[in-house]
Amino acid sequence: MWTQHRYQALSARFYEPVELSPSASPSLLMLNESLAEDLNLDPDWLRSVEAVAYLAGNAALPGVEPVALAYAGHQFGNFVPSLGDGRALLLGELVTGDGKPVELQLKGSGRTPFSRGGDGRAPLEAVLREYIFSEAMHALSIPTSRTLAVVLTGEQVARETMRPGAVLARTAESHVRVGSFQYFAARRDNEALGLLIDDVVARSYPDLLPLQGVERARALLAAACARQAQLVARWMAVGFIHGVMNTDNISLAGETIDYGPTAFLDNYNPGATFSSIDRRGRYAYGNQPAMAGWGMARFAETLLPFLADNEAAAIAAAQEALDEMSYAFQEAYEQAFAEKLGFVSVDDRNRELANRLRDLMSEAEADFTATFNALNAIAAGREADLLPQVFAALPAFAAWKADWKAALGTQTEASAVRMRRANPRYIMRNHRVAAAADMAAATGSLSGVLDLLEAARHPFDRNARIDYLAAPPFPEERGIRTTCGT
Repeated sequence: MWTQHRYQALSARFYEPVELSPSASPSLLMLNESLAEDLNLDPDWLRSVEAVAYLAGNAALPGVEPVALAYAGHQFGNFVPSLGDGRALLLGELVTGDGKPVELQLKGSGRTPFSRGGDGRAPLEAVLREYIFSEAMHALSIPTSRTLAVVLTGEQVARETMRPGAVLARTAESHVRVGSFQYFAARRDNEALGLLIDDVVARSYPDLLPLQGVERARALLAAACARQAQLVARWMAVGFIHGVMNTDNISLAGETIDYGPTAFLDNYNPGATFSSIDRRGRYAYGNQPAMAGWGMARFAETLLPFLADNEAAAIAAAQEALDEMSYAFQEAYEQAFAEKLGFVSVDDRNRELANRLRDLMSEAEADFTATFNALNAIAAGREADLLPQVFAALPAFAAWKADWKAALGTQTEASAVRMRRANPRYIMRNHRVAAAADMAAATGSLSGVLDLLEAARHPFDRNARIDYLAAPPFPEERGIRTTCGT
């Protein structure tokens, strides 16, 4: 069932052993049964006292050494040479139903050697947010870590106020990130970097295994850049804002990890941020492509000794991969918005339509998700009641709609089907997530969380019971700021 984590076979300098910090009285709050079954785990056993002790970090899995991973990172542009898992604990590995290994990590289980004065714990609200958002991203077919379980610790943690403590048990293909490479590059440890290159290729890019040396390093850089470009384009297409794209949060498996001040757009605004600490908008919605490129440029820097025999040639190879990443993002982004408007592929006409629509949405402060749902209804032959009324005051919108309908031509039924697959009805709206998580922490009621999880897992299917979740927020409900929970 469980296997030892692969880092032990690589090098002890990739991690620090962790002495467990048992919590007072752990209890299982939520279990992701579908994920458990995919991992060949018995849900009934996961509810047992024995399993809950493992999931809380109170006991180590038999034969598995719990560790905290070492990494560095640029945090809001400032390099920190040693960060590491300050409140995360790698338990070991599992194998999915289709034979893929995944890592099982606990978040909020207590202090590690990298805690830097923190308590290593997590408040329940932050844990529930990650569960809700990661389930939503999975259902939207966006690569992401997953939540297996939420465990209450029976203790309070001190944040702005005292909050119920909880542990998130999550899986990911890999927890190696750009910061993992930066950690060893800062120490000029090329041997460790070489081991990491081989590990990332074997785990996440097995098609590159036949390559060796310079060819392998260059191919890894190109593939990782392409995967990151695709990921961010898919975020943008559903209005997702990661919120803290520091290099220690950029997964080299191309997954969405470390949900903290995460949110989905309400009104369309390229400058939108939701993080309480992103005061200058570094990681705003519209800045995410540039920040992904910036982060991957930092990854390229760590690979320079492996890309060529001389610095000039290495820099040229790195720049080529980064340029290709920019093209790959633009191509994926334009394709995603073409599909959101009902088109099969991108051409000059629908590219211009997408650009004009975003400009109109920005001018009107139109709700991102509701607008595309309304256009989907129009393509299906219904004039939508969800179409933001503010558009009625914009003569340019009537002209845009006429041009869009003309571009769709007679293929509106097929276009409506494509749009339905590209435009979720339900996103995890920040005010709803905040209210549900706060209610759970304050009263123990999970009703709001369960409604959100239902919507998260079926984002394209209208459900009358929870359709209130599709409504955009009132102006006073916008702009809720979120924190990372540390």
